[in-house]
Amino acid sequence: MEQVEETNGLFKVASGQNIDEAILAQTDRIEKEIAATQPLIGDLERISSLHAEYVPEDTVYQGKISHLESVYSVMRRTRGDGNCFFRAFGFAHFERLMMDKEEMRRFKEAAAKYRDTLFELGYTQFTVEDFHDVMIETLDNLEKKPSIDELLATFRDQGLSDYLVVFLRLITSAHLQKEAAFFENFIDGNRPVKEFCSQEVEPPGKESDHLHIIALTQATGVGVRVAYMDRTLGGKVTIHDFPEGCEPTIQLLYRPGHYDILYK
Repeated sequence: MEQVEETNGLFKVASGQNIDEAILAQTDRIEKEIAATQPLIGDLERISSLHAEYVPEDTVYQGKISHLESVYSVMRRTRGDGNCFFRAFGFAHFERLMMDKEEMRRFKEAAAKYRDTLFELGYTQFTVEDFHDVMIETLDNLEKKPSIDELLATFRDQGLSDYLVVFLRLITSAHLQKEAAFFENFIDGNRPVKEFCSQEVEPPGKESDHLHIIALTQATGVGVRVAYMDRTLGGKVTIHDFPEGCEPTIQLLYRPGHYDILYK
């Protein structure tokens, strides 16, 4: 096998590590750098902070940020670890649940329903129960002591936050499989829905696309509005609601490969 050494982040053939080991080591370093510099859920900040991320001459993005500022006032960033959609969805909805007891009750029932659906689909109790229990315990604690500081502490705790993300992924997977006859028409490569879920939905760190969003919003009954900010011309962000025609209670910003939370 070829041997390599690393110089300034670049790999070249030499003696020492093999290529696979070097790439894994580099990936691990990058992940640790991201973890050290990006909280899982950030503090509130003005939308205007986005301007500094793009050069002034980038008129497409600068114009779209200005449009975003006319609709939203602040945002929370999420860590770019492949789980950003699920983490943003979870935090934003739990934030709402602290102020809506009826929605808290309904969402707990939806979580229990999809726990049972997962059992019906053949998932073991060991696979499902711990993740479900952490979600219900988190919701119970918020119901007793609604506090944004407590919610932030929970979602910034890697272990607890990841458990919540995993259960949201499992809900998404269960809904896709339950409605396989519909969703199979939108999966590339003629893969069975169950295979798609095991490869693209359930594994932590797998990025989300519109199928994930449609499935999770349908399963939970929670409407999401996504403001898409990309390089298409027009000067405005593109708005999509999931499910179509809903009254969204969560607002997310999408930039290629990443989701953050928006607030009006």
